[in-house]
Amino acid sequence: MNTSDFYFNLPEELIAQVPLEDRTASRLMVLDRVTGDIEHKHFYDMINYLNPGDCLVLNNTRVIPARLFGTREGTGGKVEFLLLTRKNEKDWEVLVKPGKKARVGDRVVFGEGILTATIKEIIEDGKRIVTFEYEGIFEEVLDQLGEMPLPPYIHEKLEDKERYQTVYSKHDGSAAAPTAGLHFTQELLEQIKEKGVHIAYVTLHVGLGTFRPVKVEDVLEHEMHSEFYMIDEENAKIINEAKARGGKIISVGTTSTRTLESNANDEGFVTASSGWTNIFIYPGYKFKCVDRLFTNFHLPESTLIMLVSALAGYDEVLHAYNEAVKERYRFFSFGDAMFIK
Repeated sequence: MNTSDFYFNLPEELIAQVPLEDRTASRLMVLDRVTGDIEHKHFYDMINYLNPGDCLVLNNTRVIPARLFGTREGTGGKVEFLLLTRKNEKDWEVLVKPGKKARVGDRVVFGEGILTATIKEIIEDGKRIVTFEYEGIFEEVLDQLGEMPLPPYIHEKLEDKERYQTVYSKHDGSAAAPTAGLHFTQELLEQIKEKGVHIAYVTLHVGLGTFRPVKVEDVLEHEMHSEFYMIDEENAKIINEAKARGGKIISVGTTSTRTLESNANDEGFVTASSGWTNIFIYPGYKFKCVDRLFTNFHLPESTLIMLVSALAGYDEVLHAYNEAVKERYRFFSFGDAMFIK
């Protein structure tokens, strides 16, 4: 299986640059993975594909304003930090631009000294471990100084930071949004509950590996990035009870899917736990927990389109993506959605 097998031609103008005013107004392609049939709907129609007793699983991670702009102490040179993973109270793994000049011992100043950082260690892929110094609560300092880390293919400025958060976001820690969830509103979630569908929440903090291209031609040689996940007792129970009753487990997004599949046993039941997952799902994988999936349209040759192909079938997904291009669907983070039933 080659990475190039997952290529499709995507005109640049189909990459959505801004979110729609109404979150639920995005288009929704419905793909029947048994017949290959495709329907063209809107996201607010999604409720028609849910049944009482089903369980909708959402990732309630929250994106942190992880992009910081500062100056190098002594030279005044401009420096950009992208926060990746918190190691402890004051130490973070970060990407630094320009990277070559960021040496161990260098100090960087942000917000006229409200926040300072010392480069402690250089690790793999040119990333750095840095120690921050600040007064008060780090999250409040970050809110004051940081900017949303929008994906590299979005060139427009985001006017409202909350549009890159799901309406149910709760736990800070992501460098990118779980974008399939951006289509939901509180009103739609209430309608789903009223229909008798159970809603469960898991947490997976999305890392920047989400946007990294697969650099090897043989898919099996790709090394997946690790991300932190949590499933608590209450939500594990909701998922397992739905599964035991014969309800469908409907995952919202590839991140929820990876969380569930990392944790599930061979019968598809999950346990309350937390840890790191680097699960890589590609065609040939046998799903244990997830029955159906809501997802956005992903980058060519990405691990995300490979995951979708594992669930819906390679030929079916490539056909659906080519159909989406033909029908002028909007792609990627702020784009339209797909439901695999």
